[in-house]
Amino acid sequence: MTQNITTAWMMKRSTFILKHSTHESTIKFKSLFSFLHSPVSPSQSLSSPIEEQEEDFTSNLLTLLSSPNWQKNPSLRSIISSISPSKITSFFTKNPNLNPHTTLSFFNLLSQRPNFKPSVESFASLLTILIKNQFLGAAEKIRISMVKACETEEDARFVLGFLRRMNVGNDDEEVKFRISVRCYNTLLMCLSRFLMIDDMKCVFLEMLDDEIVPNIYTYNSMVNGYCKLGKVDVARLYVGKIVQAGLTPDTHTYTSLILGHCRSKDVDSAYKVFDVMPKKGCQRNEVSYTNLIHGFCEEERINEGLELFHQMGDDNCSPTVRTFTVLISALSRLGRTNEAWELFKEMNERGCEPNSHTYTVLIDGLCKDRKVDEARKLLNTMEEKRVVGTVVAYNALIDGYCKEGKIEKAIELFENMERKELKPNVRTYNELIGGYCKVGHIHKAMALLDKLTKMNLSPTVMTYNLLINGYCKHNDVDNAYRLINLMKENGVVPDEWTYSAFIHTLCRRGSVEEAHELVNSLNVKGVNINEVIFTTLIDGYLQLGKIDSGLTLFNKMVSSDRLLNSWTYNVLVHGLCKDDRIQEASVFIGKMIKIGFEPDITTYTIYIEGLLKRFDFVDARKLFFEIVYSGLKPDVCTYTSFILAYCSQGMVNEAEYMMNKMLEEGVEPDTATYTIFIDAYFRAGKLDSAFNVLKRMMDAKCVPSHHTYAIIVKHLLILQQKENIKMETFDLNIGNVWKLMDLETAMDLFSEMVKCGCGPNVKTFEALTVGLCKESQLEEACRLVSHMLTIGLYPNENIYTSLVNCSCYLRMYDQALTLLDTMTEHRILPHLESYKLLICGLYDEGEHEKGKEVFCSLIDGYKYNADEVAWKIFLDGLLKRGLRNECSQLADVMEEKGRCLNPHTTVTLVENMGD
Repeated sequence: MTQNITTAWMMKRSTFILKHSTHESTIKFKSLFSFLHSPVSPSQSLSSPIEEQEEDFTSNLLTLLSSPNWQKNPSLRSIISSISPSKITSFFTKNPNLNPHTTLSFFNLLSQRPNFKPSVESFASLLTILIKNQFLGAAEKIRISMVKACETEEDARFVLGFLRRMNVGNDDEEVKFRISVRCYNTLLMCLSRFLMIDDMKCVFLEMLDDEIVPNIYTYNSMVNGYCKLGKVDVARLYVGKIVQAGLTPDTHTYTSLILGHCRSKDVDSAYKVFDVMPKKGCQRNEVSYTNLIHGFCEEERINEGLELFHQMGDDNCSPTVRTFTVLISALSRLGRTNEAWELFKEMNERGCEPNSHTYTVLIDGLCKDRKVDEARKLLNTMEEKRVVGTVVAYNALIDGYCKEGKIEKAIELFENMERKELKPNVRTYNELIGGYCKVGHIHKAMALLDKLTKMNLSPTVMTYNLLINGYCKHNDVDNAYRLINLMKENGVVPDEWTYSAFIHTLCRRGSVEEAHELVNSLNVKGVNINEVIFTTLIDGYLQLGKIDSGLTLFNKMVSSDRLLNSWTYNVLVHGLCKDDRIQEASVFIGKMIKIGFEPDITTYTIYIEGLLKRFDFVDARKLFFEIVYSGLKPDVCTYTSFILAYCSQGMVNEAEYMMNKMLEEGVEPDTATYTIFIDAYFRAGKLDSAFNVLKRMMDAKCVPSHHTYAIIVKHLLILQQKENIKMETFDLNIGNVWKLMDLETAMDLFSEMVKCGCGPNVKTFEALTVGLCKESQLEEACRLVSHMLTIGLYPNENIYTSLVNCSCYLRMYDQALTLLDTMTEHRILPHLESYKLLICGLYDEGEHEKGKEVFCSLIDGYKYNADEVAWKIFLDGLLKRGLRNECSQLADVMEEKGRCLNPHTTVTLVENMGD
């Protein structure tokens, strides 16, 4: 057996070295022998089906266009329905001798179709035929249309090159077509649109070389191009040329200068140009106003922008959709939401239809105010009015849902985007990746990383940081480190935020010295050690009670002129209060004020908690009222600190007073607040009051936590114990409730919940099932889920995952396999941890074929990231159990199914096979 493993590993190692020498981006395990020596199929030398279809299309279209009454031919409709811009370009290029009348008529007919949008290449292929046949009048119109059809800089470069070739001509004089002044002007406007200022300058000089006399439109295009870049000094040179040519600057000239000054952050000079326009005999227009209003808004001088808005009528100007949108955007950005909505209302009343940008600004504002459902309704309204949604609008909504933990709704929007052919960008993927990581579904986030790269998008440092943070948050530091290697392999350089996730996790684990070593190594890596990293490390020492070490690090931070922020001071105040060093905490707050940091509500809440920990209610209340008097608004943590302290002393009336005060001030209680009250009422023997709080909690859409249900179950068990039903000898506490709970206790809970009007939901069953499974109470968990099904509720992903993992820990692999199959039938993607436990368990039991089958089902369908599969199943699973041969076999299966690994993953795998 050992010899086989060694031989297998040596073969793998040799294959890896051979493969690595080719510098391929992916490294495979098997040899290339079978590929190199496979015979070539005779069919490979024949033309492909696509080429045959192309020939049939060309032949059919030529036959059609050759017939005298082709417009009435019954086959016309079926032929044109399949024609794309690239297809017609190819057809015209391959058939340059087509009749120009017929060609032009056919192209015009095609262009009338709503789903056919001519490309610049299709215009160019038509132009070649028209010019060759001296159809110059029609060619001029088509040429102008071609320039206007440019949608990207690449299009503009193609058109520029084509026009230059036509202008110069070649040996075949038939295709020479000089550029007219109108075409030059249209081309300059097109280049200006894409900020191709150097090309504009060249075209202007070429125009002069062609002895084409520039007109006011020519000069205005040049002025506008430079002003878009804020280069007003160069733009003014062309204004001078207008005067030299005996022309007069007009409204467009001055409007461009206003834009130029605004772009160069000189809105006062822009206003001077605006002010002088009537004196120069130039009528201001809507664009003049809008450019200046936008300039004021960009400088956050929005009130001046609003004044201009109200003056527009004086010049017989009406606000355009862009005018309204600029102001709505600025008001929303500055938090003046009500005014933004009033302006939106006025916009509709004036009959000015909002565009996609207007809606996007409002949707983004609602999402930032956490009114995501309202934002979704606005998106629906927008699309009902046939206004096309934007990627930015969808991104704002996706981000809003992800921040609320409603990842399913975010994915629904993502799928809507794809159906509407709106291309998600890197930000879209980053928001979804962050959303999945937040709810612990990192396997789905890693699968999105695959999808992102397949869409030819490049992951950013933010993409990797979100994934690394997700792994660290769930204590999977090994995979986080592996992801850093993947990140570097793909040319993305880790930054301070990459490493701060590791430092935070190590400190949370209590491995502060290891975290400190990592911080010291960052200097060598050339990574900036920011205040977040330092503060995290200080907090790590303080949480371990190493106050002096934390203070030493803080002093080092001060002496090295590192940026301090209020969070650093809050961490220190919290550490000192936790260690009951209230006076020192007070001194630090004084230092904070002295250097210019105003203590915020978090600072004072921490200090109040310190006082309440000593049960110093008098000083705590005194400070609370001083805070309110100073204008600071206590938050949910402030109120909850008092409520916890009062309830811990049995002072429930005082706690209720604080709760009422909290609600009066518009501060919503959170899970902790409600749970404290539930516990307090149970302790006071007020069962009905406790469940009434639970109802209020659920009515307020505040989801009870695992801890909330643990508290309730604990008290129900205590009641059962008092009634001598069971467990008379057990010492009940929050740590052992799940060991003692059974279906009977759960039924008591459900009965009380129904009685108070808040029946159990899926989250209730999830909390109980997860708790039971953690204590290996699989039988009780299964009974609970059976009851769940009888009342019409269905298990969610977390319930299934708990049942699968618990089954594996109890070596009940057949049951785990059945549950996994059920999950996939219900389109629930199992966690890789579950697959790892099951596959490794089956191999441990000698069920190799079953293990292989499960692995094959795992990698079928490209549902998981290949590297993460290798990390979880191979490195953290099979190889840790010493199953090298088995790992090698599954790696070959993975390759056979086309799942290629990153080179670094392969190197790590090969090295671990040899350990």
